[in-house]
Amino acid sequence: MRMVFGLVFALGLGLAGYAVYMVKGYFDQQEAVLAAERAAAANRLPTVEVVGVKNPLPYGTVITREDLKPIQYTEAFLPEGTFPDLEALFPEGEDVPRLVLRPMEPNEPILAAKITAPGGDAGISTRLGTGMRAFAISVNATSGVSGFLRPGDRVDVYWTGSVSVGGNSREVTKLIETGLELIGVDQTADQTRAEAMVARTVTVQASPQQVAKLAQAQSTGTLALSLVGLRDDSVAGAVEVDQRSLLGIVEEEKEPQIIAAPAPAPEVCTVRTRRGAEVVEIAIPCTN
Repeated sequence: MRMVFGLVFALGLGLAGYAVYMVKGYFDQQEAVLAAERAAAANRLPTVEVVGVKNPLPYGTVITREDLKPIQYTEAFLPEGTFPDLEALFPEGEDVPRLVLRPMEPNEPILAAKITAPGGDAGISTRLGTGMRAFAISVNATSGVSGFLRPGDRVDVYWTGSVSVGGNSREVTKLIETGLELIGVDQTADQTRAEAMVARTVTVQASPQQVAKLAQAQSTGTLALSLVGLRDDSVAGAVEVDQRSLLGIVEEEKEPQIIAAPAPAPEVCTVRTRRGAEVVEIAIPCTN
């Protein structure tokens, strides 16, 4: 009997020790989790609340309260042009709308650069930079890169026309402008248009000097556009090609012609004499 009691007592002590061990391990684990959370909280950057997008907003959409929601954004990386609340977004009230200039996706903060001013429209005039002008260029399927041009793309402009040099006329193709930004294709400025469309006109953003050059070029020849790559930041140099250089024809240098000086005219000496009422010139030998 005593032996059984001893065994039960030893078993009880073992179970009690195991329970204490398990409880201690649990508390140690919880303490480690709390310590990790405290460390994460200490390293967490402060955030601020700004007005964000709830629903996808394509180009030209009128922004309403239903399209917006407050979102938390890291204060240290807050982009310029955000709005802390709806009062800042609609300073003149929601009856004076603002339109989307660039598409926005859910959970994206509303930025001033992507929307119009209160009461403004989403026309191309809102996309022109300071001192820049809009200029329309007539294109077709060939000169307009087969309809693959979209607002926001950059293009090089080539002019082809006739040039007179030294009385000789020759056809020349020359690069006249590089990296011009397209702000409209036909009557649309929507940058989200993905399908190809053969346009009749494209509108570029250019300085007044560039506009004058393009207008002169368009009236004296034909213009063709070349699409610049999205990540291409190189600047094209001077490019000019005529038919001779295209075909590799080298013009032979002409030997200068020697023209003999004309022989001096023989010297003639005369003497005038009067014969009655008539004056007559009579040739005589010339003497030095």
